[in-house]
Amino acid sequence: MKFFIRFLFFILGLFIMTFGICLTIKADIGAGAWDALNVAFTERIGLSIGLWVMINGAFLVIVNSILIKRRPDLFSLITIVVIGSMVDFWMFTVFEFWEADLFIVKLGTLLLGIIIIGFGAAAYLQARFPQSPIDNYMLAIKKRFRVNLMVAKTISEITALIPAFFLKGPIGLGTIIITFSIGPFIQLFFPFLEKLMQRLQAKY
Repeated sequence: MKFFIRFLFFILGLFIMTFGICLTIKADIGAGAWDALNVAFTERIGLSIGLWVMINGAFLVIVNSILIKRRPDLFSLITIVVIGSMVDFWMFTVFEFWEADLFIVKLGTLLLGIIIIGFGAAAYLQARFPQSPIDNYMLAIKKRFRVNLMVAKTISEITALIPAFFLKGPIGLGTIIITFSIGPFIQLFFPFLEKLMQRLQAKY
């Protein structure tokens, strides 16, 4: 039963997180670095945003393996496939014909998306299942170059921002807000969800 609870947190967390990701993309005032890159590839080359999430994630699995000199973490591919699939689900259903017009609506959509991402990410991390290749990339940078987590996160974001910029991806005010606010929101929701999981596991 404990495994089922962890799995539930994992799936529901990713389901919620990807809804938030799509909100930040549809806000259209700047997406997160990696999301901006995925959108840029979709607009320039084709394929869906979710498929580019998977493709870039698979590439990062190889990069992470090289950085930490270990076998590729193939289990993290499962996580990125789930994330990519759910992004496409939201984009092709709820958000296919929805657009934000006024700036105040765009900003509200972005902020709501960030809060939802923070909640969803905090939930999925409770499961202690394989993390996404993007999260692992940040940790690999930290270990390989012996830098702190903030520096590693900055390098990770720049890795995506540079090609997204040259491909004219959706980089803007929202990108800056997302970069500095996602972490605090994850930290805000994490203790509550941690206690909730512990209570559920103790009960069942």
